[in-house]
Amino acid sequence: MTTTAELNRLLDVIEKDIAPLTAKGVVSGNKLFGAAILRKSDLSLVVAETNNETQNPLWHGEIHAIKRFWELPAGERPDPKECYFLCTHEPCSLCLSGITWSGFDVFGYLFSHTDSAESFAIPYDIQILKGVYAVPDPDRDAPAPGRDLYNRVNEYFTSINLAEQVSASGEPDLIARVRTIGELYDELSATYQQGKGNAGIPLS
Repeated sequence: MTTTAELNRLLDVIEKDIAPLTAKGVVSGNKLFGAAILRKSDLSLVVAETNNETQNPLWHGEIHAIKRFWELPAGERPDPKECYFLCTHEPCSLCLSGITWSGFDVFGYLFSHTDSAESFAIPYDIQILKGVYAVPDPDRDAPAPGRDLYNRVNEYFTSINLAEQVSASGEPDLIARVRTIGELYDELSATYQQGKGNAGIPLS
């Protein structure tokens, strides 16, 4: 269970380090997904990034953060196993793979795949995970009902739903912070939705 102090710190990074980058990005037609990489030891920031699909459709927020991380000089770059990967939104199939191949063994996210689809009108995470990866079992005609979209705890990483942990904490201040950040991302989403048609992104 993530502590109250840790949850506050992670929310700080989303609000103060990632969201300002995203505010600039959505004006250009980029999606509102962002990420940061922090040291596990003290949750100090290593790198923060946001979606940059207008430059390259592969530069999702998480992938762009990974790119920036590996561009750091070796002497300034911690081992991925010593890092906490923070995502504003639950990673898509591309970003799940990028996190895995880069060696990060834990990530947390604030908004779920369902939030992305229903609250932010970006349904591709669920659609791709179902369409590409949730293939029928050889002995069945269709995927099992209720089958999860990916293994949230596996030999490569542990995935943490921060909103669930905030809710479970029962801390009024934390719950209020998540509500405020949700309102901020609603505004960022509205900006993205207004300008996305002119960005030239394949899946917008």
